[in-house]
Amino acid sequence: MAENDSLALFLASAVDAAKKAGQLIRKGFYEIKHVEHKGQVDLVTETDKACEGLIFNHLKQLYPTHKFIGEETTAACGVTELTDDPTWIVDPLDGTTNFVHGFPFVCVSIGLTIGKIPTVGVVYNPIIDELFTGIRGGGAFLNEKPIKVSTQSELVKSLLATEAGTKRDNLTVDATTGRLNSLLFKVRSLRMTGSCALNLCGIACGRLDLFYELGFGGPWDVAGGAVIVTEAGGSVYDPSGKDFDITSQRVAASNPLLKDAFVKALQESEY
Repeated sequence: MAENDSLALFLASAVDAAKKAGQLIRKGFYEIKHVEHKGQVDLVTETDKACEGLIFNHLKQLYPTHKFIGEETTAACGVTELTDDPTWIVDPLDGTTNFVHGFPFVCVSIGLTIGKIPTVGVVYNPIIDELFTGIRGGGAFLNEKPIKVSTQSELVKSLLATEAGTKRDNLTVDATTGRLNSLLFKVRSLRMTGSCALNLCGIACGRLDLFYELGFGGPWDVAGGAVIVTEAGGSVYDPSGKDFDITSQRVAASNPLLKDAFVKALQESEY
């Protein structure tokens, strides 16, 4: 089978899995939630766990030789090392806090890495029925229509997204607010939507111009969205300007026109 055909098959399988999980999320969204704490403000629900099980079962039946990394499995069983083998990296419910509060920015994120490179990405928000997809070398789509990053070239006219994170120690909070204090003088406005994967998709379809996040949960937050941004003509990189590392818990994304100015602004915000 040609590589493009196999990637298209992988994508179709991931879309099926995401839509099945989406049905569970949509059902749970309007019901009373049973919430557990992974940390002071880091939440997990029965829906997170049920969705991960559903997605893994679906994909393991189709691809028994592939590897799997999931947010809830990692939380329960410890970290799985990312290898060169085809690896499905899954966040069954990105935006759990939004889910708990009934704020409709929630999604399933499924990414496939091959040789550690994000190759297939699916991000599905079942509440507003938006399906973002991307295949390496094959473009990016929202509900099957092609998408592109914005053409904005001025930082001061750019819409920035980031997240507050889940750590509440003084050092982290001071660093986070200090960074924002610096950046707010250089951009048009700021958004915190509560979903790393949907922020990346916002970059991909031009709703957002700039995004960065430090210290997020793990590769499951970015594995799907990174492919989609790149295939929409965007740049995904480390906030320092270095190459993006899917395992580093650090990400920045923008269109290529803004990258240098954004990296400079991020570096200046650290002082």
